[in-house]
Amino acid sequence: MKPNLSQVAVMNIAEGEELFGGWATPSIPQVGIYKLLAKKKADGTIEWVHFVQRDNGAKEKVLRGTVNTAAELAIVNDTVNNQLRRIFGVTMQAAEYDVRTLDGKKASETRH
Repeated sequence: MKPNLSQVAVMNIAEGEELFGGWATPSIPQVGIYKLLAKKKADGTIEWVHFVQRDNGAKEKVLRGTVNTAAELAIVNDTVNNQLRRIFGVTMQAAEYDVRTLDGKKASETRH
């Protein structure tokens, strides 16, 4: 049985929310790709999720949080990048990302 995409997605975007940004490292051999995704919620806060996507597609070590401003999200991003630089010698850069509907089709826009 194929899993429901809402169960494997690390972040869902509800009505009134929009994707705020996405960052990713280059692929780290034997580790995967570290990613940070953020969405702006209807109340103006920014919810973020940080995780590693393994070569087999599995998403692990998922951390979540909410900040009030883009400046606070930049602090989260800087903190994560400092650790990635120290441990692996890489940092996350702005990345393209796919937004998909629950039935697996690509969404044409990030705003709902």
